[in-house]
Amino acid sequence: MNSTNLKPVSLKEYLLYFLKLGSLGFGGPIVLASHMRRDLVDSRQWASPEEYENGLALAQLAPGPLAAQLAIFLGWVRFGNLGATLVAGAFIAPSFLIVVVLSELYVKYSGLPWIQGAFYGIGAAVIAIMVLGVQKLARRAIGTDRLFAAIAIVTAIITVATQQEIIWIFLAAGLLAVLVKTPPSQNSRGMAAFVIPTSLVTGLVSPADTDLLWRIFLYFAKAGAFVFGSGLAIVPFLHSGVVRDYGWLTEQQFLDAVAIAMITPGPVVITVGFIGYLVAGLAGAVAAALGVFLPCYLLVIIPAPYVQKYSKVPMIKAFIGGVTAAAIGAIAGAAFVLGKRAIVDLPTIMIFCGAIFMLLKVKKLPEPVLIMIAGLVGFGLKFSM
Repeated sequence: MNSTNLKPVSLKEYLLYFLKLGSLGFGGPIVLASHMRRDLVDSRQWASPEEYENGLALAQLAPGPLAAQLAIFLGWVRFGNLGATLVAGAFIAPSFLIVVVLSELYVKYSGLPWIQGAFYGIGAAVIAIMVLGVQKLARRAIGTDRLFAAIAIVTAIITVATQQEIIWIFLAAGLLAVLVKTPPSQNSRGMAAFVIPTSLVTGLVSPADTDLLWRIFLYFAKAGAFVFGSGLAIVPFLHSGVVRDYGWLTEQQFLDAVAIAMITPGPVVITVGFIGYLVAGLAGAVAAALGVFLPCYLLVIIPAPYVQKYSKVPMIKAFIGGVTAAAIGAIAGAAFVLGKRAIVDLPTIMIFCGAIFMLLKVKKLPEPVLIMIAGLVGFGLKFSM
């Protein structure tokens, strides 16, 4: 399927899809990226496989949250800069609003102990969704290509060993694919073408003032602009700054922030909204979210025209294929790392296996329903132990 064979779609329909995905899409970047492939490419045919793979490769090469960058790219592909901007808002806003509400409850009631119980079950179910999502991505983007399969396997092993996604691995994978799949004679066109209530302004730390909000924005902008790997890499980066360097949150408050992000839909990096709220209320949440997402937005829409223009050049096509394979390997490795933290005993193993079974056998089971069931089961098991 190419862009000329796509089904027509209005901007309203496109935005409603991303609004729904941002409202109901649990599981982090792996699952969200898989949903976009399934829904926009395979089911609705609003985007071509090539456009999706170009977006995935660009999102993996650029720093910041992968799922949000992929959504922004797909918005740009269909409706230009306006589409990219509106899709970014539609995709991010629902999870941001949910996080703001939970943040207010957290500030008001001094903690959310039920999160640990719910996440005890939710974590195992999310890993099940991630595993199947990786399997589908690999089948479609790699298929029987031995080179891409080898790249994915090696990248997965490196991700598991280092527990981070390393930008040089993706660049090396792309260059390896270029060397293997395109002869030197085809490489003449190339890489040079290829960047109100008091709580609303007062957090747990201090009232919001211009200096504090500016520091919050700059810190999270640095996270959005220079941290690769999103879900994996941004957590230790945030921990070192938020807990150790600035002392904005305690260790437990930071762990609660990560848990909040994992049980809310949309991009996992929305945890920055929770952190910003705890530091300086609603204004801090807005500053943190803008800081993280503005760089990733710019790093998509600026190179997007060049990615689309040169994506069919054999060398660029091979490069994107190699990066895509590395991306799939990296997110498979991330699923393994996160799985070790979420599946820790016999009950979580049983929840994981039960979730896999239900996803395979109940074809149209909504994933939010599965997440809710797993959360209730986990809550019950945790507080009965």
